[in-house]
Amino acid sequence: MKNVVKLENYYLPGDLINRLEEFVDYYNNRRYHESINNLTPADVYYGRGETILQQREIIKQKTMKKRRKNYLSQVINV
Repeated sequence: MKNVVKLENYYLPGDLINRLEEFVDYYNNRRYHESINNLTPADVYYGRGETILQQREIIKQKTMKKRRKNYLSQVINV
């Protein structure tokens, strides 16, 4: 947040307040946090975390299966 405040010039107090509100919204709703399993704080707070992690695991398993199949088909063709 320091970078937001210190790197830009704000000529009106409202400009600074708006920019800080934008940053807080980004930080809580769109930025993934490694310390909470790459979820957003909003996802954890509203209880969506487990569902998201389960969906990611399903996607991961499908991807690994597809890659394994692709790799094996290349090995057989060599």
